[in-house]
Amino acid sequence: MSLMSLTAVELGKKIKSGEVKVKDAVFDAFAQIEAVEENINSYVTVLNKEEILKKAEEVQKKIDAGKLTSPLAGVPVAIKDNMCTENVLTTCSSKILSNFYPTYTAEAVLKLEEAGAIIIGKTNMDEFAMGSTTETSYYGVTKNPFNTEHVPGGSSGGSCAAVAAEECSYALGSDTGGSIRQPSSFCGVTGIKPTYGTVSRYGLIAYGSSLDQIGPVAKDVTDCATILETIAGYDSKDSTSVKREKYDFASALVDDVKGMKIGIPKDYFGEGLDKEVKESIMNAVKVLEEKGAIVEEFDLSLVEYAIPAYYVIAAAEASSNLARFDGVKYGYRTKEYNGLHNMYKKTRSEGFGEEVKRRIMLGFYSTLAFKIAGFKLTGNIIWDKGEVESKRNSTVNLCSGYVKYVNCYEHILIFKKEYEQISESKVCKIKPVYKINSKGENILGHTAPYPIELVELIKPYVNKNLYVLDPFLGSGTTGIWCKINGYKFIGYEINKNYFELCEQRINKGGATKWENLQ
Repeated sequence: MSLMSLTAVELGKKIKSGEVKVKDAVFDAFAQIEAVEENINSYVTVLNKEEILKKAEEVQKKIDAGKLTSPLAGVPVAIKDNMCTENVLTTCSSKILSNFYPTYTAEAVLKLEEAGAIIIGKTNMDEFAMGSTTETSYYGVTKNPFNTEHVPGGSSGGSCAAVAAEECSYALGSDTGGSIRQPSSFCGVTGIKPTYGTVSRYGLIAYGSSLDQIGPVAKDVTDCATILETIAGYDSKDSTSVKREKYDFASALVDDVKGMKIGIPKDYFGEGLDKEVKESIMNAVKVLEEKGAIVEEFDLSLVEYAIPAYYVIAAAEASSNLARFDGVKYGYRTKEYNGLHNMYKKTRSEGFGEEVKRRIMLGFYSTLAFKIAGFKLTGNIIWDKGEVESKRNSTVNLCSGYVKYVNCYEHILIFKKEYEQISESKVCKIKPVYKINSKGENILGHTAPYPIELVELIKPYVNKNLYVLDPFLGSGTTGIWCKINGYKFIGYEINKNYFELCEQRINKGGATKWENLQ
């Protein structure tokens, strides 16, 4: 039996006890890679075997001396190829980074190295993590180990396929909109997207900054919990990193769910769900109930908007994040060009794949639409809603306004038809958005009516001779502020119910005090 068929924790125990040597685990990992990699294509880069064996000897000495006590010490791991590794090719599976060797190592990877993990190689992925099949890679398609006619999922398809094919004991992936969870399900392994801010993103090449997270891929939950304990932690180098009270995840893995409340979002069981998948989930629900868990259905109500919202947010952030790849400082540069501007265009045209180009264009569209209409960007305010510091993960009656971690920060972009130099970005921390109360009721008739203080922030950019336009009117707060303060106003809202709510609230907006509007 190959040592790679063991879970990471099982293998770690055998290494720690002296039953297995680190070099033996490395030999088995490389043997499996040599046997199946040609058909699976899990890796972009497999590290030099002799160098890794030398590393294995160093780790073994530290284990024997009692200097390395981590449960992952000596266990082979693979790293998704969008995490920087010092002096190791890091490509994001893109031609534009085909010659990029970082000068530093991502914090999550560094934590694994400090724990004595043995990095075997860098895994294949959808280019810049944009995809769900691992078919958009510049380095070829990754196949599902269980059926090479099927895809492994994506974008962390290489990491999940490598674990499933036993080419490593476990792997790191990244998840923006399902990129660990979906390929894990496709490949029959276990993957976790940690809570936003739990794992440092320092050294992770960004796709969508408000969504990206590094997480584990392994054979079972115990492995994932152990890996997460190793890579989690506050990092001052990551501005989105959050200090948690506890990082002890494995201790929760006990066979006791009595009294635990588990929510089943009924929105997820609609059209498109495979019957076998539904059956498996409901069987799991029965087991949980038999063990004393309280299982309740609930309605998220906004699930249908999740994918559209994801594509707007992720693509907009991708358009900004990928602007750095221009052929100037690092990465691929076109061989022949005429002038700097032409070099930019040719480099990016040749260096990016089709899916990446589509998402960059989609992300740019929101600002382009205003540009076509004759508007210029004149202000950018970052709204810190304070939800990071709140009880945003509370599940009172299975309903919380703070359950969405992406709601911690928002950009307020201000456009004008009269051109002015773009202002310096401001960070504004005011009271959080009004959302859902503890009774699960919608206080103001809208899922996210923002506070009127927020609209006050646009005052330096407007005057009473011009119209204020809000193309996403929602509950009408912008219109209310304009009416109270004597500004001319136009608002658009495509949802009929919200439009009617807007009319009611704005007509009531002649009140002199905001409290009267609630």
